[in-house]
Amino acid sequence: METETATRWLTDAEQCAWRTYLDVNRMLTYQMEKDLQPFGLTNNDYEILVNLSEAPEMRLRMSDLATATLQSKSRLSHQITRMENAGLVRRENCESDRRGLYAVLTDQGMETMRKVAPHHVESVRKHFIDLLTSDALTDMHASLKPVAEQLRGVRGKP
Repeated sequence: METETATRWLTDAEQCAWRTYLDVNRMLTYQMEKDLQPFGLTNNDYEILVNLSEAPEMRLRMSDLATATLQSKSRLSHQITRMENAGLVRRENCESDRRGLYAVLTDQGMETMRKVAPHHVESVRKHFIDLLTSDALTDMHASLKPVAEQLRGVRGKP
């Protein structure tokens, strides 16, 4: 016999927290994108540049970069093609796996990071960090960490 489980509807406080999170996420993403536009970059472009700039030898396997940026391999491939055309990255063959490819940060890509990063950090400060107290940031990190860990587990990424 099938039994129905009652839906655990959100309380008013839970609904308020959830909707505030969604609003902030959308508006902050929009603002970060807007602040990158003068540099000809999108949030996705910047995230790829950051990942590559922090990687050993400033390169990552395309599959690892897709995982890190939550993009499908196909979408990332199109993104990398646009960034290649702009001179920010290049593709290199993987010597240990003929089917594998690396995305590599170019000198121009690194120079772009050096130029854009201070503006991006200022935008993050202006629209997020400086609006919260140190205690609020600590509490927020502690509150969101289990959510991030659970979602990483769902994705199958350590």
